[in-house]
This record gives sequence, structure tokens and C-alpha cells, in this order.
Amino acid sequence: MSKNVSSSRKIITAGSLATLIAAATLVSGPVQAQSLFSFLAQPQQMQAAPQPQVEQALPADDESEDAPLPARLKRQVVDYRTAEAPGTIIVDTPHTYLYLVLGNGKAMRYGIGVGREGFTWSGVRQVARKAEWPDWYPPAAMIKRQPYLPRVTLGGPGNPLGARAMYIGGTEYRIHGTNAPSTIGKQVSSGCIRLTNEDVTDLYSRVQVGAKVIVLPQTIEAKAKARMQQAQQIAPQQVSMTQSYAPASESPAVRAWSTIR
Repeated sequence: MSKNVSSSRKIITAGSLATLIAAATLVSGPVQAQSLFSFLAQPQQMQAAPQPQVEQALPADDESEDAPLPARLKRQVVDYRTAEAPGTIIVDTPHTYLYLVLGNGKAMRYGIGVGREGFTWSGVRQVARKAEWPDWYPPAAMIKRQPYLPRVTLGGPGNPLGARAMYIGGTEYRIHGTNAPSTIGKQVSSGCIRLTNEDVTDLYSRVQVGAKVIVLPQTIEAKAKARMQQAQQIAPQQVSMTQSYAPASESPAVRAWSTIR
């Protein structure tokens, strides 16, 4: 029966609807006529297709390429006193900065990601070669720790080395880009020095093959000082290499430091 009623409602024309409303007004008054109109209009509301529920996209997390860097980690020219020649790269491991010496007491400073606990290193090397959108071949030691890694990843946006790489001679380490800018300023790598793709592209254009690379040690004193400065959001604008890294007393660290200044 409900099916017949529904069918009869569907065939009501505009003229028939007007006639019914007029008749209802004469017999029952305007209130009942309005109720009749609502009843006749009800099938259209019931037959309306339900709207699909669409989930809202979650906000981008810190791994997004668009995630902004803290001010202290953004590329900038700073005062930097050093006897090293222009074009020298100095990796400030504890403060997660890379300095490109410009001369005249200035340096271009970049925020970087460095080796995690147990994977930091120090020494003096040179840029052995450079590559744009390089292929990635995980070193044997890394594959041993993480057997699931691919043996090769072709260069491109999904490559862990990012847009550019500068290979540090005599090591398995590189200064390279990253597609995870949230790792900048942190100790996360297996010893490589990483920059944002934008920053590594800028550095790449300024650095020549054969450039000197000085990687400063992760001393306890420097690490503690860096943590305090980062907690207070203080970015040192003037850096004395001796004052920043050498312990007060003579030690093996001091003697090692004198060999890489």
C-alpha cells in the first residue's frame, strides 16, 4: 500500500497541487492546507541522495617539505673569525651548523643535521667530487645494520641524498640534501651532514672540488653549551673556534684540535 501511495504522490502535477491546496483551504483552513503542502513535499526530501562523509585531511606534520625551519637554522651570513681561507667548509657538529668561510670575518651559515650518538666523527678532509641528484648506494656497514635497505636508489626527489651531494674524500660520508627538513638541527644520520635541498643547492654552487672540509669534534663541553644555547634560542653570531671547542685544561682533545685547526 505504501508503494501505491508513493507512486500517487510522484504523479501530482503543479496544477493538481495548486487545486488540492485551494480545496484544503476552503474545507479546513490555511493551517491544514499548509500541513498538506508539507506532506506532499516530504517525498522529495526523503528521496534526496545522502551526502557522503568526507574525512578532513590531517595537517602536515614536521616531515613536510613545507615545514619552516627555526630562525637559527636558516641560511644567513654571520660574523665568523677564523684563519681558514675563503671556500673552506667548517662543520660545527655540536651546534648543528655548517659554515662556509667567505673571508673578511664573515661566513655563510647553514643549519644541518649531523650524526646520531655513536656516529659522529671529526677530522680534516676535502671535497672529492660533487653530484646533482645523485644515486644512493648504502655503505656495507649500513646494510649490515639495516639489511632491508635497497642496494641502490636512483637519484630523484625520493632519494635520501636529496638534490645535491658533496663527497668527502677518504670517507663514506657526504654533505647532502634531505627530503625531511624536520631532521635539520638534530642528530639523526649515520655520519653524513645533511642540509635542506634548497640550502645544499646553494652550498653546492659555492663550493669547489678540492675544498677543505673541517669537521669539529662533538666534545662534551661543546655539546652541553650547544644544548643550553638551543634551549634559550640563542644563536651565537661571533664564534671563536678556540673558545668554542677547546677544554680549559690540556687534554687529548686539545692536542687533537691543534692538528685540525
